[in-house]
Amino acid sequence: MKFKKLTDEVSFDVAEYVKTYLDLYKNQSLNLYLGCDSHNRLKTTYATTLVFNVASTGCHVIYRKEVVPIINDMWTRLWGEVERSVEVALYLREQGIEIDTIDLDYNINPEFKSNKLVSAAVGYVESLGFKARIKPELLPAVYAADHIVS
Repeated sequence: MKFKKLTDEVSFDVAEYVKTYLDLYKNQSLNLYLGCDSHNRLKTTYATTLVFNVASTGCHVIYRKEVVPIINDMWTRLWGEVERSVEVALYLREQGIEIDTIDLDYNINPEFKSNKLVSAAVGYVESLGFKARIKPELLPAVYAADHIVS
């Protein structure tokens, strides 16, 4: 599964990269955040991000971007976000890397349209053994993905 850095266009295998990064910072406090966001313009663009937060040095972001024909149905487009996040988490798990939490760009507040997916998405993520985080929590991976697809 290919990802890129924000600073260059060279693709690399995400599992190999994560293993190297984790080994490099093995003696430091490191958190991984995984999430996805999408936007509709003339097409639908998804960005899946993995954010490395090293306590003393800040964050490092890698991403995977996908452009597909426009998805006008909100449920389908937003469900695509959770599917892409889970796909990456499962791939990393198969490679011996455990992702603890998946950030979901859905809101617990029923005033937001994305609230309609909260129950199904959280249930799906947690049924696979991951924790799910939703708004209003701070979601670094979702915020990074939002900047990539904007």
